[in-house]
Amino acid sequence: MRRLLLLALFVSAVFAANVRLYLKDGDYQMVREYKVEGDRVRFFSTERNGWEEIPLELVDLKKTERDAAAKAAAAEEAAQAEKAEDDAIKADRKQVANVPQNIGPYFVAGEKLTLLEENKVTLEDSKSRRILQILAPAPIIAGKTTVTVEGKAAKFRIATATPEFYFRLAQEERFAIIQLDGKKNDRLVETVDVLPNEQGVVENIKLVASFKKQYGPQLHKVWPEQPLAPGEYALVEYTEGQPANLRVWEFGVDKARK
Repeated sequence: MRRLLLLALFVSAVFAANVRLYLKDGDYQMVREYKVEGDRVRFFSTERNGWEEIPLELVDLKKTERDAAAKAAAAEEAAQAEKAEDDAIKADRKQVANVPQNIGPYFVAGEKLTLLEENKVTLEDSKSRRILQILAPAPIIAGKTTVTVEGKAAKFRIATATPEFYFRLAQEERFAIIQLDGKKNDRLVETVDVLPNEQGVVENIKLVASFKKQYGPQLHKVWPEQPLAPGEYALVEYTEGQPANLRVWEFGVDKARK
């Protein structure tokens, strides 16, 4: 009966680096490998760099096997995580190589990249309302100015709260994801308090906290730090303190379908 029990518990060999061979008195030996041979355990001591033997009855074999199995599982998990990271890096590099040269943000949906359409931006103050020209920006006059885009909702809609975009900039400028506030017939991008006598401007804009990663000159990736609530958003390229240089690409986030 005892021989059958031993045959059920014994393993022919265990190979691993720095295995702990636990003893029933609570101590352990650091070994490179061990073998159960009848009523003896033969092991290679990493401390003394040689083979030794010890009676099986002094060895806590179950604890030794549990510890070795846990280390093997942890090593396998780490290897799988590293492989997943390597695969993600390769896929990322492949996708970056396929980003077109056209200026603007590209929504990422798997391997598909969709270029967002740039919006016309309107400046409105107490005296005038005018469309902001990209190549020759309209001057900003002292007072309060609102910056808007036309329409109540973006034409481009997505159903994910965690969108990712590649953003190819016209030049190395500031860029961000922002939230748009709804108005009667359009959406508010920002309000600008223009100080008199060229003292500067104070811009009020709803920036969305985002992660950013640069891949090359004028090419970045941007995604929100937290899931976006359903609503109206845009990516913007801008020069801080110069609202007339603002460029806007709108998108809307719809509630995800179940």
